[in-house]
Amino acid sequence: MILTRISCQDLAAIGEFLEPIVLKERMVLQEPKRHPDHVYFIESGLVSLRIVAAGSILETAVIGHRGAVGASLFVGEHPSTHQSVVLVPGNAHRIRIEDLCRVMTERPEIRQQLFQYLHALALHCAQTGLCGVRHDREKRLASWLCLASDALGAHVLPVTHDYLSSVLGLRRAGVTETLTRFEKQGLVRKMRGVLQIDGRKGLEQTACGCYKLISYAYT
Repeated sequence: MILTRISCQDLAAIGEFLEPIVLKERMVLQEPKRHPDHVYFIESGLVSLRIVAAGSILETAVIGHRGAVGASLFVGEHPSTHQSVVLVPGNAHRIRIEDLCRVMTERPEIRQQLFQYLHALALHCAQTGLCGVRHDREKRLASWLCLASDALGAHVLPVTHDYLSSVLGLRRAGVTETLTRFEKQGLVRKMRGVLQIDGRKGLEQTACGCYKLISYAYT
């Protein structure tokens, strides 16, 4: 989490402005073409960062306990081009934009940590776009499962075949076929509305190189 990487003094400075908030499933934290009011520092749960157009969605990143939602404002994105929706319930702390701007001006370490994270998130989004046109279904799906598991900090992912088909732009039948193959290989276990990762190392080996590039960017 971004806030765990700053000094105690900086944490105390920003802490007085932080408001705890419960993230409920399908809660919209950020809408396209709207100026955000808050930045959300995610503590637990999973948020889908996506582009919505002509009734379709394309997920560009998943944000979990190591990330923030709404912080792209600070790299000149006025207003946001993305929608951010809670995929897995959890908790976060949010801060008003004007309060964060004030603290960042007074505390350069907070600004540095936030911009390092935004650089990693930008790489994540760009690499996702490249992955979608260069890599096959099996590699993309394995990569998504690994990234989501990392962001959530868990091996059990409450996602459906329909959801994966939608956000990855894949046919549902193809997603089901690939997950069935993964299950036979001992990589995942399919349950109703849930995927459990049993063979993490094997799943990483199946994933395309995008997984390691994105994962490394966040370290």
